Amino acid sequence: MSLVTHLSGHGGPALPVMHVSLVRPFIWLSRGWEDLRRTPRASLAYGLLVSVLGAVILGFWRHPYFIAAAVSGFLLVGPLFAAGLCELSRRRAAGEPADFETSLSVLADHRKALLRFSAELLAIGAIWFAASTLMLHLALGSAGPGIEATMWGGVLEQLTEAQMISYAVVGGLLACVVFARSVVAVPLIIDRHVDSPTAVRTSIRVTLADLPAMILWAALIVILAGMGFATFLVGMVVVFPLLGHATWHAYRDLVK
Repeated sequence: MSLVTHLSGHGGPALPVMHVSLVRPFIWLSRGWEDLRRTPRASLAYGLLVSVLGAVILGFWRHPYFIAAAVSGFLLVGPLFAAGLCELSRRRAAGEPADFETSLSVLADHRKALLRFSAELLAIGAIWFAASTLMLHLALGSAGPGIEATMWGGVLEQLTEAQMISYAVVGGLLACVVFARSVVAVPLIIDRHVDSPTAVRTSIRVTLADLPAMILWAALIVILAGMGFATFLVGMVVVFPLLGHATWHAYRDLVK
């Protein structure tokens, strides 16, 4: 069984992919910024929604158990927000009306595929949730956080450095899996009307075919998202729609 088949499951063939230069991710960001600038109200509305959701994650940052739960929830709804932004970029490129209301039509038109894709990401998030629960149970003798630990962060002081590193490594590995499965999946679903398994297979092929550029793209996503969180989610109002629009342009470059 090949690596692509193992990671993406069974089904029909993935779509052909194209090779890009290492610096291409910077161009995706540039084009994404142009889309944001051209559709500011709708784009920033999605950014605001994500910032509110991110505030939930930030509010529980003191406890790994809740971080995993919150991130799992974001993996369920995040692709739906990204779909709206990709639809705005698609409509703008096609010369069609591009506003928040019209972008919502993509959720109805591709509801089944998008929900299945979100559910698959949620399953990956659930693995992290289960791993964090097991780790805390082994480390502290209890998987559930107490009120004091949750409010004041005392639980972090009870974990060793090795345990915290293990927690971060597991989360990082699962994040790599999520990235590989989703790099072009959402725009592919809405533009080519493909099902979730086909979109995932194509995303994995894209990641493996242009690994240096994909590593840079992933690093830029992490850096920008980190800036969004560092500004207490204020910056995320701009960062998320920028990345959402850039994802559309990445798809246009990477998939024939």
